[in-house]
Amino acid sequence: MTMKRAYRAWAVPAVAIAAMVGSGAWMLTQGQGVGVWGAGVVDGYGMMGDGWYGGAEPGGDSAPVLGLAEARTRAQAFAADLGPGMTVGEVMQFQRQYYAELVQPDGSLATEVLIDPGSGAVQIEPGPARMWNARYGMMARRSTSAEIDAVEARQVADRWLADQGDAPALTAGAVDPFPGYYTLHTLRDGQVEGMLSVDATTGDVWYHSWHGGFVAMSEAP
Repeated sequence: MTMKRAYRAWAVPAVAIAAMVGSGAWMLTQGQGVGVWGAGVVDGYGMMGDGWYGGAEPGGDSAPVLGLAEARTRAQAFAADLGPGMTVGEVMQFQRQYYAELVQPDGSLATEVLIDPGSGAVQIEPGPARMWNARYGMMARRSTSAEIDAVEARQVADRWLADQGDAPALTAGAVDPFPGYYTLHTLRDGQVEGMLSVDATTGDVWYHSWHGGFVAMSEAP
C-alpha cells in the first residue's frame, strides 16, 4: 500500500489539554512533572459507548509506588476490574509516572495505563489510549479495521521523528498494536527514550510528551 496521506503531528500539549479536559481526565502538571491526577478525575471508571475511559483508581492503600513490581501490582488490580482475564504486559518507569500495557485474555493488547508514583492511582493514559482506542476509549464505537498496517505505522513514525531535526535522530522501535492505533518506543542510539502512537486510520502521530525521561522497563512475565 502506497502512503499518500499527509501525516500530521498532533500539537501536544495544546491538543492533549483540549482532549483531556473534554474527557474529564487531564492531569495537573506540577513543578517536577505530573503529580496528582487532575481535578475532575473521579475514583472508579467512566464508560463511553461499549468501552471504558476511566478516571483514577486509587489501587489499594494509596501508598507511594516503589519500583516496577509495585507498579505492575497496581496496574493488575485496575486490569482485573476492567475485564475478566485481563493482565499486565510491559511496565515502564518514567520520571513522572509509571506506564503499563493491559493485555486481553487472547493475548492482544487492550489499552495503556499510567500509575501515579505518589499515590498508586491508576488511570487509562491520556492521549491516544483515550482518544483513539476503538474499544476502551472515547472512540469505542469506531471500527477497529486498520487502514495502516504495522509496517506502515513504523514508517510513518520514522518519517515523523526524522522531521523533528534532533541529532542524533530518534528512530521508531517495535510496533505494539492497540485497538485503532499503534504505540512504538522511540529510540536514540538503540536505547529507549520515549514513545509515540500512530492512528491506524488517519496516520496521525501523537508523541507521549507527558512521561518525562525514561528510567527502566519490565517486560511481560
